[in-house]
Amino acid sequence: MFREWEELPGYMKTEAVRPYYERIRKKKNALVVKRIFDFFAAAILLFLLSPVMLIISFLIVKDTKGSVFFCQERITQYGRKFRIIKFRTMTVDKNGKGSPVTLLNDCRVTKIGRVLRKYRLDEFPQLINIIMGDMSFCGTRPESTYYVKKYNPEMFATLLLPAGLTSEASIRYKDESELLATAEDADMVYLNKVLPEKMKYNLESIQKFTLYREIGTILKTVLAVVR
Repeated sequence: MFREWEELPGYMKTEAVRPYYERIRKKKNALVVKRIFDFFAAAILLFLLSPVMLIISFLIVKDTKGSVFFCQERITQYGRKFRIIKFRTMTVDKNGKGSPVTLLNDCRVTKIGRVLRKYRLDEFPQLINIIMGDMSFCGTRPESTYYVKKYNPEMFATLLLPAGLTSEASIRYKDESELLATAEDADMVYLNKVLPEKMKYNLESIQKFTLYREIGTILKTVLAVVR
């Protein structure tokens, strides 16, 4: 779960990452509790939400052709690759040329997909990722390999912890698609403006990491979705 400094990937062993590592190293016991909480909470929620997830699966299949789930390669703790699982909310991109950024009123989003995205219901299958240890309830949202390769040295500190279902950054940028809707090049705006701003919150969360703070972030997420 926790690696010593010598065991980190070479690109993470920098002076920019070191202060964040030292902060996390002092919280090793809290990280164990965090993992235990993640596993059991995710397992219980998956069981309780299974009827809802079955209904959502049926609606997706009825709405458009394609698989129920959308899986994509993302990066988590220590640069490890994994397949994130979501309910499919977009039409199947057969040529693979669609933009990696989803915009407001994106024509690729299905009817049921808009509802799922609005209430974050498409995130439910990520409970499986949490149980498997690829993700946590709270942490930096997992980026694709494409964006991780664009990180500056300090941003790699976010890979000291597992990727998260929610974070302070994701709360503040929950309407990200609206922010990018008017951009001529949404991908460049995300890379040069949105991503750096989100990373400021993610790095601050590592510096101030406590279990109580993470529980607070989860509760704030629930309230944000309800609003």
